[in-house]
Amino acid sequence: MAEPTSPAPSKENRAPGRSRQWWPEASPSYFGMVAAAFALRLGWILIAHTYKFKTVDDNFSFGFEMGRIGRSLALGQGFGNPFNGPTGPTAWEPPLYPFLIAGVFRWFGIYSPASAFILLGINSAFSALTCIPIVLIAKRCFSERVALWSGWLWAVLPPVMFWCTRWVWETSLAALLLAVIFWFALVLEEKDGCRPWLWLGLLWGVSALTNTSLLAFLPASGIWPWYRRSRRGKNSLGGVVLASVVFAACLAPWLVRNHQVFGKFVFVRSNFGAELRLGNGPGADGTWMQFLHPSQNIVQMQRYRELGELAYVGERKREAMAFIREDDARFAKISLTRFVYYWGGVPRSSEIPALAPFKNSIFLASSVLAFWGLGRALRQRRPGAGLFLWLILSYPTVYYFVFPHPRYRHPIEPELGVLMVYVVSEAQKKAGKTAEQTVH
Repeated sequence: MAEPTSPAPSKENRAPGRSRQWWPEASPSYFGMVAAAFALRLGWILIAHTYKFKTVDDNFSFGFEMGRIGRSLALGQGFGNPFNGPTGPTAWEPPLYPFLIAGVFRWFGIYSPASAFILLGINSAFSALTCIPIVLIAKRCFSERVALWSGWLWAVLPPVMFWCTRWVWETSLAALLLAVIFWFALVLEEKDGCRPWLWLGLLWGVSALTNTSLLAFLPASGIWPWYRRSRRGKNSLGGVVLASVVFAACLAPWLVRNHQVFGKFVFVRSNFGAELRLGNGPGADGTWMQFLHPSQNIVQMQRYRELGELAYVGERKREAMAFIREDDARFAKISLTRFVYYWGGVPRSSEIPALAPFKNSIFLASSVLAFWGLGRALRQRRPGAGLFLWLILSYPTVYYFVFPHPRYRHPIEPELGVLMVYVVSEAQKKAGKTAEQTVH
């Protein structure tokens, strides 16, 4: 989407300068924001004892498949055994976070409370650091005021803290990486030399090895600065090639490992076919059919053992595709339902019956505010509005065809939060002007 050249920076809307200047842009007051965010998260972990995971099912809720792989690595059994018991090598999950878990397990004990505390603390650090790119994105695209409010709301809102204080998973790291990439794509049009492109390739390499779903935004993050730079008469071909080489170099060792282990090409992780089947098959209603997951279903676990990982995933993919092809209209209807659940909240059970619809109402309201903010940003032709649009169009798409989960929205919530704060600030401005006109 075409945009006008960004206006000259003002006190309220100052674009970051060269790459070495981004850190001063965020200092010094924003570091207090990060410190407060980290303290709140760490305090909640201690007060709510979220580091004490249930020990039923041999601690599976402590990291789920990633925890199992981390245990396997810590025991010297290699990157494998993602479920209950030994099943051999795996590519069920991307490698970076399981290796982090393994490192903590080796130092502080496998499935120990100390390991849980350390891992949740690391997640909390990732979440707290996300305040910095949030501030930089909002400051560049909107104003200092929007930047401060966006950063502080991320720092203190309880829903934002949920995943980093309760789940041993890569969710908070994914949100941080995507926010940094988003900011980088915004400012790359102003950068010269090879270093910015090198960093972009490295960031995407780390992201792919953390959460492959983030790759849906990769094309937009490259095309956007290329297009914006071309309007300034800058050549980007060399930079794009360099970023691509660095990205490929980051992935190469893991892809080689997968080929050596499985005897065929496996791009980072192997389990898409199985995930597709968990959302598409008899009884599909737009939600995750977790009762068919190998960790929850004895028959599926036995089938996984008998066939091996790749053959099992292939079988599940064929089942899902047969279901999809059987009735296109049904699949379209279920996919639309998944779209609604992704943005409005999935049906959920709760100990307090009235709490579930309340949570979903808040979830839906936040999505509506974000869409409203996006629409206004596009109408006002704000810098970067088109990149917000591409993020919202690209990242969630896969979940409309597989299944939604509240956790799957978290990686784009920093950007959604900025849009929410922007539209509220615009409404506040409009209300203030109306009040002034009434007085006069």
